[in-house]
Amino acid sequence: MIKQLGERSPHVSVSGIYDDDALDWWTSGFWPGMLWILNDMTGKAIYRDAAWSWDERIEQCFMRDNRFHHDVGFQFLATAVIKYKLTGDTDAKRRGLQAANILAGRFNLAGGFIRAQNQASRPGASIIDTMMNLSILFWASKELGDPRFAQIARAHADTVLQHTIREDGSSHHITIFDADTGNVEEYVAGQGYSPTSSWSRGQAWAIYGMANTYKYTGDVKYLSAAKRTAHYFMSCLPDDFVAYWDFRLPDFTHEPRDTSASSIAASGLLEIAAQVPAEESWIYRTAAESILLSLTHNYSTLDQPEYEGILLEATGHKPAGRDIQVSLIYGDYYYVEAIAKLVGWNSRIF
Repeated sequence: MIKQLGERSPHVSVSGIYDDDALDWWTSGFWPGMLWILNDMTGKAIYRDAAWSWDERIEQCFMRDNRFHHDVGFQFLATAVIKYKLTGDTDAKRRGLQAANILAGRFNLAGGFIRAQNQASRPGASIIDTMMNLSILFWASKELGDPRFAQIARAHADTVLQHTIREDGSSHHITIFDADTGNVEEYVAGQGYSPTSSWSRGQAWAIYGMANTYKYTGDVKYLSAAKRTAHYFMSCLPDDFVAYWDFRLPDFTHEPRDTSASSIAASGLLEIAAQVPAEESWIYRTAAESILLSLTHNYSTLDQPEYEGILLEATGHKPAGRDIQVSLIYGDYYYVEAIAKLVGWNSRIF
């Protein structure tokens, strides 16, 4: 992949060729993130050298009109922050802190949420995906000795607990608040089937994001939420352990899977497994292993070495008819990350 991709910033692979998306797009950190994991596990310079310049390249987008938003955590945790953790590079630290400042600056005091995306018509939009980006705020608080970043992260997580995760463990994708009053105005389907459905990748973000929030805070309410969303996800899986793109479809006949949702969930389940007592840990680890085994044997390109992408049958945005039954770089990233955790990788990006 290093030889094949070159300087490309991959997002979606159709028929075995990854595209070259803009560096300010939210997925730009996942390919270098994979490289940093492999460098950390093997010590091989080829991975370090290929990953080294990505945080600098992404930072250059700040010098022009750009699309940075609530997902700067995805972009800079997997580039600048892990680079700083592994190498001590001070420029990487600076870039990571800059991204944390940007994310903190999106906090809306009324309602206690981090604004999603940059749509002027929806200043009160909050999405479940943002839970994964909170890790950069917790890191910045520790790095600077400044509690404000962590306070913002906790406030957002509390709002998600109150308004986004349902009692049964399922999750809304998009919650629209009144940006002035903080009141909930409506729920929007987003990338899910409907406002009352259960978009599987959003469920995976909820599992992993709440597990991370517990890891950084030690507050058991976040662990309870992670477990509740995990139990819901596991209960909705079909026989082969790989999720459909939404868990609440009126009919699953001919509906596509989303291997990216399953790989994200597997990595999140392993985080829960690492944080609960041994008598519980096996529940989450076994579920993660079952998902990863099925992804490997039924949905991967292991027998196609020239194929650019690891997992097949990912679904990006089914309602919009976009990126269906393809390879997605974040699905590939979380697959690699989860496998790395299983075989003893002790560092963390999120």
